[in-house]
Amino acid sequence: MSTGITAPPSVQLRLLDLQAIDDELGRTAGHARRLRAGTEVAAAEAERSRLRREAAEQRGVLEDLRTRIGRVEADVRTVEQRMDRDRTRLAATASAKDAQGLEQEIASLTRRRSALEDDELALMEAAEVAEGRSSATADALAEVEQRLTALATDRDDALAGLQRQQAEAGERRTALVAELPADLVALYDRQRTRYGTGAARLIGGVSQGSNMALTGADLAQVRAAAPDAVVLDPESNCILVRGADAEARG
Repeated sequence: MSTGITAPPSVQLRLLDLQAIDDELGRTAGHARRLRAGTEVAAAEAERSRLRREAAEQRGVLEDLRTRIGRVEADVRTVEQRMDRDRTRLAATASAKDAQGLEQEIASLTRRRSALEDDELALMEAAEVAEGRSSATADALAEVEQRLTALATDRDDALAGLQRQQAEAGERRTALVAELPADLVALYDRQRTRYGTGAARLIGGVSQGSNMALTGADLAQVRAAAPDAVVLDPESNCILVRGADAEARG
């Protein structure tokens, strides 16, 4: 419990200010980590990736439909050219047999053209639906891109503010450490690194480092220590800052 290090109570009291600065640095560092992890940003990025995949798939479907429409249109033109040729031949022939054959072929071509036009209409309707879906996906993608930009701007602004706060706290810490005994700071830093808390108040027999009441024997030992003796909490291993001033800060 006793460390063998001594420092006036007023100096030990300033360890509470150092702990407060370190708590602030820890909070801002944690906040910065959460901002960088950014669950909202991550969710928006995942949505953007999904929409990009959908947009690519929809472009593929639309391109395929347009290619098929082009083929059907080419087939319709070919059929119409053959019909025009057959009509010309029909008008010029004097053979009843040839005329009958040409009429049958024109009728077959007419049916073929009708079937092709039905296919073309169905494909054009499918393409219209695909274009609507592609347009909706493009709008959704544009919206999520805007949202991502806004989220990134907010995140970057918040991170910049946290960096300023950390820099200011770091300067205050450096100035305070320079005013404290080196062995006391070294002990504080060692205990904070190992156990998470470097210094805490002792208020009414309760350590604010562990939030537990000291046992009767431990409390008697702490109270028996000289005012300038630096003692540790037997539970949390942080430096116990004692005295009326420390309790007043609680």
